[in-house]
Amino acid sequence: MQSEEIRSRFLKFFEKRGHAVIPSASLVPENDSSVLFTTAGMQPLVPYLMGGEHPAGRRLVNVQKCVRTQDIDEVGDRTHDTFFEMLGNWSLGDPASPDGIGQGYFKEDAIKWSYELLTSKEEGFGLDKNRIYVTCFEGDSDAPKDEESAEIWRSLGIPESSIYFLGKDDNWWSPGPNGPCGPDTEMFYDIVGNLNITTKEDFIKANSEQKVVEIWNDVFMEYEKKEGKVIGKLKQKNVDTGAGLERLAMVLQGKNNIFDTDLFVPTIVEAERLTGDTVSQRIIADHFRTAVFIMADGVTPSNTDRGYILRRLLRRAIFKSRDKKINGESVSVLVNAVTDNYSSVYPELTNKGDGIKLEIEKEYAQFEKTIAQGLKEFERHKDGINGKIAFMLFTTYGFPYELTLELAQERNIHIDEREFESEMLRHQELSRVGAEKKFKGGLADTSQLSIKYHTATHMLHKALRDVLGDHVRQRGSNITPERLRFDFAHTGKMTDEEKKKVEDLINQKIREDLPVSYEEMETDKAFALGALGEFGAKYGDRVKVYSIGKGDMRFSYEICGGPHAERTGNMGRFRIIKEEAVAAGVRRIKAVLE
Repeated sequence: MQSEEIRSRFLKFFEKRGHAVIPSASLVPENDSSVLFTTAGMQPLVPYLMGGEHPAGRRLVNVQKCVRTQDIDEVGDRTHDTFFEMLGNWSLGDPASPDGIGQGYFKEDAIKWSYELLTSKEEGFGLDKNRIYVTCFEGDSDAPKDEESAEIWRSLGIPESSIYFLGKDDNWWSPGPNGPCGPDTEMFYDIVGNLNITTKEDFIKANSEQKVVEIWNDVFMEYEKKEGKVIGKLKQKNVDTGAGLERLAMVLQGKNNIFDTDLFVPTIVEAERLTGDTVSQRIIADHFRTAVFIMADGVTPSNTDRGYILRRLLRRAIFKSRDKKINGESVSVLVNAVTDNYSSVYPELTNKGDGIKLEIEKEYAQFEKTIAQGLKEFERHKDGINGKIAFMLFTTYGFPYELTLELAQERNIHIDEREFESEMLRHQELSRVGAEKKFKGGLADTSQLSIKYHTATHMLHKALRDVLGDHVRQRGSNITPERLRFDFAHTGKMTDEEKKKVEDLINQKIREDLPVSYEEMETDKAFALGALGEFGAKYGDRVKVYSIGKGDMRFSYEICGGPHAERTGNMGRFRIIKEEAVAAGVRRIKAVLE
């Protein structure tokens, strides 16, 4: 079964069961500073999982683009990748209505439909039920053992010997330190075909050896987490399910790894021209695929945040192609392999392909210079390289650690890998603490200061367009209780006069104490009425449009999921503290409310 049919069957199955099909959100999160990329299908829906009303209703389904890089070092095995598509369906709140359509549902329907779609030959994927294993939450001080889910699985014919209870590390889901969370039940498939597992220990071993593969996850979000601790029940019970398209394709196409599926094969074929090493081929194919999707959503290589992740992916790919160095021709071929393969599902990739190629070629030219500088520094230490020097080459010169190891091996130079790992762990801990400080109280926690700053970003967007011109469009934002950061399309450095005009205009609108309100409407109508939308974002049939001011006094008019201040009068005085370039054609403003 090809990937297009897998997507289609999934959406049709749940649409038939009362779910509204909604589009994928951008990989660049809107109004969520807690993560750099959209990492899960539920992430764009957090406001609605917390109780907000979604314009499309309570039952939703989609295919969501996602990026996760925490397992980047695992890419190259059978199942790990950095970009993936998550097939997901959701129930937001209320229990099922008598007719079973249009309202929410919980464990019984979620599990029943998951099993039905996996095993049904008519509507679903026709998998062998005897090769399915499931796990449930074993319980702890935050929530009880999930016997209810296990009993539902038993009623569907899953034998007791194929049901295992695991702890929070395996069967509990939350998007981060704050927000909705809860126990989950996960479905695994025996890709060998004859494992006949009967004990938890054998199952855990088979999972670690990738002989069974997780193909679906039903999360029952009924708890709330704050500052990393579960504090109690949510106002409503939600269902959030996820099935990774790549792993489903692997199973349904009879492969033992995701890279032999139709989602990767065209890119793998081109990667084979650059290196004979299978793992390196997979890394090149994966990283190029992820880079193309990230760049199509407006990210460019840089030394900070999303741009740094993109740069790391591209540089890792070029290093893995050392057998035959990537050049302009191979960049074009690799990008085309991705865009052509996904053109029917994501046509925007094709439209932006030429610009993506140019950016990647520039990045590779720059990396060649970085490699040259790193080699000079490496040669200075040819008598011996300890872990600290290897770490310095990595952080200061952007010199890949794998390259340091390879060159050291060629020259019979010993490297203290434990010392390098120690330095890297210390660096990662400092970065983690810094990120927690940076994102603590971000918009996802809906603190009053964050909400004020979020409202201020709408006013800043409008003020920049009024002062600089209508070419200005938002390219991203990051909000904490201490400040806002706003990226926007503009080619030149703002003058002091322009910055003062923007500040004065926003402060004028704050003094006017304008009301903030929203209305739901058809998406086409919203754009026809002049509402601004997030660059590159895809919207459903209905959206929320927020107005700052009313009638002739209306200042800002923008599509957004909220939340916002009720009025502008108590926001404080707006002041720009920095304006700078972050990428070609993209500027960044940092501002505070005093």
